[in-house]
Amino acid sequence: MIKEVIVVEGKMDVVAIQRAIEADCIITHGYGISKETLKRIKYAEKMRGIIIFTDPDSAGERIRRKLAQIFPRAKHAFISKEEGTAHNDIGVEQASPEAIKSALQKVHTSSLNRQEVFTVSDMMKAGLNGTETASQRRNLLGSILGIGYANAKIFLKRLNNYGITKEEFQAGLKKLEG
Repeated sequence: MIKEVIVVEGKMDVVAIQRAIEADCIITHGYGISKETLKRIKYAEKMRGIIIFTDPDSAGERIRRKLAQIFPRAKHAFISKEEGTAHNDIGVEQASPEAIKSALQKVHTSSLNRQEVFTVSDMMKAGLNGTETASQRRNLLGSILGIGYANAKIFLKRLNNYGITKEEFQAGLKKLEG
């Protein structure tokens, strides 16, 4: 059983998570999160902590950003687009139990004392920005590091916000190359 409450977008996400692990979940029902749901999330955060686990698509990212603004101490779990895609659909509900377990083992908390450890130059040197394969490399490295897929700007922000160290970054790049 995971101590924190997992915040997801829909009912089928809960089903997928409960196939993988024992956990309590709160459903946002999309971007228009009701006041009542926000109260439940706030209470869960206070009592047990929360993990935001949204779909690896643009709608899921908008929901994640909204929740992260309201709950800056929340933890975040990510699956890659590949892990969350099946039957011409994308979402947590499409992920395998193994992918869900892996994502929950790699949760990250956004740092309130954000430090600029990584720069655009680091991204360029690693081939994560400005190359034909940059998007694919960010997707793979994001999966390795547990910070999910994002465009270059958001990926850089996640590297700095989630406390990824230079050592973790370099180890991830080695794994990516290997």
